[in-house]
Amino acid sequence: MATNKALLAKALKYLSGALPLLFIGPAIIHNAFMNQGNNWHYLVLGIGIALCIYGVYCLYVGLKTIMNSLFND
Repeated sequence: MATNKALLAKALKYLSGALPLLFIGPAIIHNAFMNQGNNWHYLVLGIGIALCIYGVYCLYVGLKTIMNSLFND
């Protein structure tokens, strides 16, 4: 049972892309709640939530790809 190194490299790219998003998203959400008097509050909040959701999605795909690279036929 050998590891598929090309698929593992692809998974690490997903995980390295997810890591900054998991820090930037909550920072943007915090910034949106600190500036509630601004007209752009809901737009910034939506962007922050979208970045968090995309970060979790990249994390899921990366972990799923790692599992496929390790335990696939």
